[in-house]
Amino acid sequence: MLRSLFSGISGLKSHQTMLDVTGNNIANVNTTGFKSSSVQFQDTLSQMVQFPAGAQDGQGGTNPAQVGLGVRVAGISTNLTQGSSQLTGKATDMMIQGDGYFVVRRGAETFYTRSGAFDFDSLGQMVLPGDGAIVQGWAAGPGGVIDTNAPLQDLRVQVGTVMNASATTAAAVTGNLDGSAAVGKVVERTVEVYDAAGNASELALTFERTATGWTVTANDDPATAVDLTIQGDGSLTRADGTPTGSITVGGVTVGLGALTSQAGADTMQLNTTDGNATGVLQSFAIDASGVITGSFSNGLRQALGQVAMGSFVNPGGLEKAGGSLLRAGVNSGAAQIGAAGVGGRGTLAGGALEMSNVDLSNEFTNLIVAQRGFQASSRVITTSDEVLNELVNLKR
Repeated sequence: MLRSLFSGISGLKSHQTMLDVTGNNIANVNTTGFKSSSVQFQDTLSQMVQFPAGAQDGQGGTNPAQVGLGVRVAGISTNLTQGSSQLTGKATDMMIQGDGYFVVRRGAETFYTRSGAFDFDSLGQMVLPGDGAIVQGWAAGPGGVIDTNAPLQDLRVQVGTVMNASATTAAAVTGNLDGSAAVGKVVERTVEVYDAAGNASELALTFERTATGWTVTANDDPATAVDLTIQGDGSLTRADGTPTGSITVGGVTVGLGALTSQAGADTMQLNTTDGNATGVLQSFAIDASGVITGSFSNGLRQALGQVAMGSFVNPGGLEKAGGSLLRAGVNSGAAQIGAAGVGGRGTLAGGALEMSNVDLSNEFTNLIVAQRGFQASSRVITTSDEVLNELVNLKR
């Protein structure tokens, strides 16, 4: 049979693959986090018709004469460029800006994805819609501390999450007491403090002007009284000349070291530095590093967990597993797990999604190229058939 017949067949197969890939790209033009693919062709083996010869005395060299035997698909590569962003305003939607993949678990297998359209299930687990793959990360420990070196676990943000109460142990007085105030003037400041059970009470400090400075009393308890002396520069010391230090009442240590008493201004403030009432989770937000921070009914915010990300030496070697999921392949390298924004991994944007990076103008052009390539290969086959027909008709 004619070699051109089989070359045409290989052209049909290869361009059919190109049509398949292009059609899949167009079908996924609105798929979140989808990366388009492209086909690379490669010629097959060539048959040697005449071997080359080197130059000799009195005779020049000759080049090889080879006839190609068709085309084949050398590979299908993935275009990893960033897709455009779409703002959704949904707190659970996340978009990766840069390199990296979300880490999810389905059953016992770990997958990776660029699709950040997450939701919560009945257990408060953050999951992908459709197949329910669970997003992986690190849960926050006591006080909202996150250890990104710990093993990955399922991320949960449950409705009704409670921030435990903690006792107030420290407070501080800052600002300035009016040093020109008349003797006998009383200035009072109060602040709300909490015990270990979250019960609130008031801590009151009373400052009474004396001939040499101020007398500080906590909760009207004379046993807590401290006499402070005004120095020439408006600073305060204890009556014996030592630093102001602090006073302790009800287990709360109140620092006085930042207080001054210069003339003409009264800006003194009393604030606690720790302690809180019990709080219930009301809402949450996700920052660029993937930390999920909850806002509680007690007015405080605390980290609940952090989304993990994976990166690869060769992300083009990842294998598509369906459902916008990818799995590590033998040529992708092992996943490097870590937080967003470090180790070459991109940052996260909450309330947005990465759209498909399919370029329709390019894909429709590829459709034309594939169609014409297929059509041309079919013409090679029909022409070869006509030649064979002429050969068969020689016997008539």
